[in-house]
Amino acid sequence: MSVELTPDGMRQVAEEFRNQYQPGRVCALMVAGSGLELEVPGWEAAEEIDLKEVLPFALQTLMGHRQTVTLWRREGESLMVLNGRFHLYQGYRPEEVVAPVRLAGLLGAEVMIATNAPGSLDPAIEPGSIVVVTDHINLQGSNPLVGEWGKEFGPQFPDMSEAYDRGLRELAMSAAKDAGFSVHEGVYVALLGPSFETPAEIRMLRAVGGTVVGMSTVPEVIAARHMGMKVLVLSFAANPAAGLV
Repeated sequence: MSVELTPDGMRQVAEEFRNQYQPGRVCALMVAGSGLELEVPGWEAAEEIDLKEVLPFALQTLMGHRQTVTLWRREGESLMVLNGRFHLYQGYRPEEVVAPVRLAGLLGAEVMIATNAPGSLDPAIEPGSIVVVTDHINLQGSNPLVGEWGKEFGPQFPDMSEAYDRGLRELAMSAAKDAGFSVHEGVYVALLGPSFETPAEIRMLRAVGGTVVGMSTVPEVIAARHMGMKVLVLSFAANPAAGLV
């Protein structure tokens, strides 16, 4: 693909995707975290599309991430399910990490539901528990709105006081309890990675109010909110953080 990853280039990517795959009305984007697969009951998984055929930059392989997007269709509507994600620690630029989010937003998505598999900063949150994210702390040292991107697709200085939609969080808490999951609410701390945190870093992150810690998600949340999308993030606690066991 000869398109450059600029705001105008992103609009061209969205237009080419719309013309080639005919997604109809895209209702939402769902993002699968490391090792997770998402299914949408009541919708048909119509096609799985290789992102290297869609996005105008080189992709890197990463275990547990397929680098594809599945269109789930129902009548004239569709959901985009991202089977894996991109990370800053892989060497991607912030605008590359959030390109799938911007693609979905340009195709009409009004909601983003993202998952991840972070470490727990709270000894009371056991592996396998769900943490419904209420807020985040961005310690990655970057932001996908820097430069020309902050002036396109939304306000240059978007309000992040309600980054995680309260109504969606309440629905998620209720559904998780009904399904028998151990469920909590908390704050996601995003670090650059790829090295895991030291025990001293974990003590610091707990002291500043973190509940779980990972290396993803926050750039996507910022980009989604910038475009006016409602956001829900579900963290599946994978392990206790360093120094907690």
